[in-house]
Amino acid sequence: MKVLTRITTLASVAALVVTFCLPSTGLAAKTRLGFSGGPEGGTFQYFSNGISARLSKTLMNVEVSNMASAGSVENVRRINSGEADFGISYSGDTFLARNGRLTKDTNKYPNVHALAFLYGAPAHLIVLEGSGINKVADLADKRVAVGGAGSGAAAAAQRYFGALGLWDKMNVEFIGYSKAASAIGDGLIDAMWVFAGFPNSSVIQAAASNKIKILDLWETGEKGGAFGQFPFYAPVTIPAGTYSGVDYDVHSFQDAALWTANKDVDPDVVYDALKDIFSKEGLSYMVKVKSTAKAMSVNGALTNIVTPVHAGAAKFWKDQGLTLNNAQMGM
Repeated sequence: MKVLTRITTLASVAALVVTFCLPSTGLAAKTRLGFSGGPEGGTFQYFSNGISARLSKTLMNVEVSNMASAGSVENVRRINSGEADFGISYSGDTFLARNGRLTKDTNKYPNVHALAFLYGAPAHLIVLEGSGINKVADLADKRVAVGGAGSGAAAAAQRYFGALGLWDKMNVEFIGYSKAASAIGDGLIDAMWVFAGFPNSSVIQAAASNKIKILDLWETGEKGGAFGQFPFYAPVTIPAGTYSGVDYDVHSFQDAALWTANKDVDPDVVYDALKDIFSKEGLSYMVKVKSTAKAMSVNGALTNIVTPVHAGAAKFWKDQGLTLNNAQMGM
């Protein structure tokens, strides 16, 4: 009996040793997530890299890998299919994709849910003083630079001016911001359209060499029904003094870059990710990654979101005292 007992005891000890030496799937298994960003050197990619790196360090058993991407629309498609778990997409693309209204793509992408507002892209409409252009309607028959062909800026211009019945009445020039800033001073164009955060370097360039005006866009768009067709745009004010010679507030509109996720990503992981990134330390870290992140805040986290919010995000923002509207609740 003693021999048998000793053998049994040794077997039990060996089993315990094996148990403690082998990796425990419950403790060691990592949740691996892909974060679809943007082109190398672009703002999307800075945010994607920064968030991925931080979450991989701060969240236990979570590893987030950055994925290069062509940008917003590709991210919507990747997240919807499950190829990516997280991503950055413009609110406009997220809304249009959900409703089958992307350009030349009637497929619907319902699996992309919003987590938070990251930063805005406000519209600027610049003309020269003395041009005789004082309101949006004056652009009929004028030469207007709207950004490069296929760009987000050009798409936004077509939506806005198209809703007002002006798109086909303008002489549209598909040229980039920097070239437009030179062209407006040389008299080659009458107006330039910029869809980017302020202060924008090309608008600064135009203002440095010319006396410019920036036209209000919000009231005209609202009265003309543009924002009924495209409810993802939100009002924004470009403060007086942002650009040389523009000593008045400009009332415009903006699209927004959103942090998004596949609807099936674990709600607890989403909750913890937001809790970390939107902490005081997390926000400070993000500003160091890219100064554009100064726009991020808890109070403004639901800005420009007109599509369903992920379940984990909804719980987190409610816990922070925010109220979700019907669209954000998927109603």
